[in-house]
Amino acid sequence: MSDLNTEINRRRTFAIISHPDAGKTTLTEKFLLYGGAINLAGSVKGRKAAKHAVSDWMEIEKERGISVTSSVMQFEYNGMCINILDTPGHQDFSEDTYRTLMAADSAVMVIDGSKGVEAQTIKLFKVCVMRHIPIFTFINKMDREANDPFDLIDEIENVLGIHTCPINWPIGSGKSFKGVYDRKSGVISRFIQGDNGHRAEVIETSLDAPDIESVITKELYDKLSEDSELLDGASDEFDLEKVRAGELSPVFFGSALTNFGVEIFLRHFLEMTTPPLPRKSNEGIIDPFGNDFSAFVFKIQANMNKAHRDRIAFMRICSGKFEAGKEVYHVQGEKKLRLTQPQQMMAEERKHVEEAYAGDIIGVFDPGIFAIGDTICAPGKKFCYEGIPTFAPEHFARIRQVDTMKRKQFIKGIEQIALEGAVQIFQEYNTGMEEIIVGVVGVLQFEVLEYRLANEYRVEIRLEQLPYEHIRWIENEDIYIDRLSVTSDTKKVKDMHGRPLLLFTHPWSVGTVLDRNEGLVLTEFGK
Repeated sequence: MSDLNTEINRRRTFAIISHPDAGKTTLTEKFLLYGGAINLAGSVKGRKAAKHAVSDWMEIEKERGISVTSSVMQFEYNGMCINILDTPGHQDFSEDTYRTLMAADSAVMVIDGSKGVEAQTIKLFKVCVMRHIPIFTFINKMDREANDPFDLIDEIENVLGIHTCPINWPIGSGKSFKGVYDRKSGVISRFIQGDNGHRAEVIETSLDAPDIESVITKELYDKLSEDSELLDGASDEFDLEKVRAGELSPVFFGSALTNFGVEIFLRHFLEMTTPPLPRKSNEGIIDPFGNDFSAFVFKIQANMNKAHRDRIAFMRICSGKFEAGKEVYHVQGEKKLRLTQPQQMMAEERKHVEEAYAGDIIGVFDPGIFAIGDTICAPGKKFCYEGIPTFAPEHFARIRQVDTMKRKQFIKGIEQIALEGAVQIFQEYNTGMEEIIVGVVGVLQFEVLEYRLANEYRVEIRLEQLPYEHIRWIENEDIYIDRLSVTSDTKKVKDMHGRPLLLFTHPWSVGTVLDRNEGLVLTEFGK
């Protein structure tokens, strides 16, 4: 097997998704600890926490103790090269979260054992289903009082509509949590917290061991025996093909905070996941093991280093090998170039890279030429990967700068932040940039926008929230927006590319406008 094939085969690229406070960031950090990438897990407890999660780098994240941007981290474990895309779990997350999922080959869904499936998990899950990517479930916080595991499994199946297969099963919960039972091997892993607080000592035994009742108590032994029989008769059988098709989710139980079940999960997960998957393009399916380099931009982040006022384009490598300094072709820009300052990330820490392979995520300096969804490939190739959809904002506000003398900084800042995908900007139809309307997926992004404009561009803004909740792009190219008959609660706007859109206060207005304008085609997603 060639070096190229060997390197690509050992890549695993996945996203971690969850509702706020389900323990996603803690789980990410424990993965990094096992891979030797960090020595101390941050503990985010609130605004004044002394330590912050390793994956949270933006100042507002450290102040509020939440994740609002997606982070990219790479580490090695058992010969595998793992790329984690850590998505924000906050309920007011941004479109950036959706886009990051487009760069993943699989997803780890973290669920709080005492709360079950929550609203944000459902949103992110839908994006995964849209892409048919494998979903692995880690039911967390079993060291606290948790719901009955059968109820948790039923909820996942009923609310999310995906079949499940428990790979292991919890022994108790809360203070009586003794570990997990591996259904295939019959091994019970009893965990005792290690002295260093990072790794737990594992005592392995089996359900039929003579001293089992002294290890997990008779009551827990009886419950586990009964549960095991029920599972064998009622749960879906493990089917790797269904897992990889996104039709069956393997379920694991544990506690990220105390390390119960984390390494067990990581080992099983790496066995079940695949190397980088083929990707669709306008010229058909692109094989990740092909010799020609190709990648697409899924995220742009300005000012990661305030001292350098830099702008980084994050690229998911989809095929072949990237080599620093080699000429590549930017399809949308229609020109050859060399990607400068290629680097890989550990949250805000950067490492210069000379080479990277399909499955890897790299960041390159962007002088303002890249846009989200752009394809970069080997010279001589001109295919485009499928575009990343523009998701519909759900909240809108009109913004103005306080100091009229800072118009230039205001326009530059708002346009750069919009190019990153954190916000979408619109203009009133038939007006200039005087009136700017901002659309966001979650209202926290208004606060992030205000904070970043003040801190990175020294511009103070006034923000007036608008009543609109629904947006539709106009598909027809031959329809004049001026001639459309609309309701009184409809606003005509255009996006950054000059495309016409309609904003609505009420969902019934969408149907009314369609009825009034024969042949009009409206869509929820921009292209």
